[in-house]
Amino acid sequence: MSFSHSFKFVISSTKAYSDLNPVRHNIKSIFRTFSRSAIVSMPEQLKSSEINSEMDPSVSKQYDAETPKDQQVKELFAFIDSKKIGMLNTYRNGVGPVGRSMSVASRDGSKLLFLANKHSRKFSDLENNKEVQVAFQDSKTQDWASITGTATTVSSSDPRIKDLWSPGVKAWFGDIGDGKHDGGKEDPRITLIEVKPTYAVYWLHQVGALGFAKEIASAAMTGKVADTGVLRELSKADLERVD
Repeated sequence: MSFSHSFKFVISSTKAYSDLNPVRHNIKSIFRTFSRSAIVSMPEQLKSSEINSEMDPSVSKQYDAETPKDQQVKELFAFIDSKKIGMLNTYRNGVGPVGRSMSVASRDGSKLLFLANKHSRKFSDLENNKEVQVAFQDSKTQDWASITGTATTVSSSDPRIKDLWSPGVKAWFGDIGDGKHDGGKEDPRITLIEVKPTYAVYWLHQVGALGFAKEIASAAMTGKVADTGVLRELSKADLERVD
């Protein structure tokens, strides 16, 4: 999470509790306390020449190295399963990354399944480049996940389409009136996109609004790195544990 996003979160959190005097008093006390005892120093005593991507505490200490991988994988998919909408990003030649909001139809092990119209431009993108990204975010907690993977498109004859189809799908396809392209289960436009993850990175909050404010205030005044949540990354081998 960037500093600007963190600052905005602290301000919004403070405003959200503006009518609760005890909490407001505590937040003010936090800032007063750290302003009196601020010691601007990093957690480790490093020489300037040692500050790099491996030694910089604000980078090297981001990733969760304590939680077992099985639990990390479990919590990633629990977060994804709680989100109904994600951003599916493809790569378009001459343009670059192109994203669109997509409803996750289902999850099969580590694979994410989407129903889409085969006439949409995302399919021409996938013909040229199978690598995609799927991103999720919770606007309340700021939790997020980014999945990198390989997409496979499946024809309308795949039996899974009928299983994943729901009346709500019809609203996104419309009824042309020819008795065939009606948005129903047999509509030949409905195609399945299957994303097989090869890498994932995600962040989960570990403190509430007041704790978040306290951490940001402490980090800003003491020079420590704010500890508001856990950042985790998972390899292809890690993600295949659920398959």
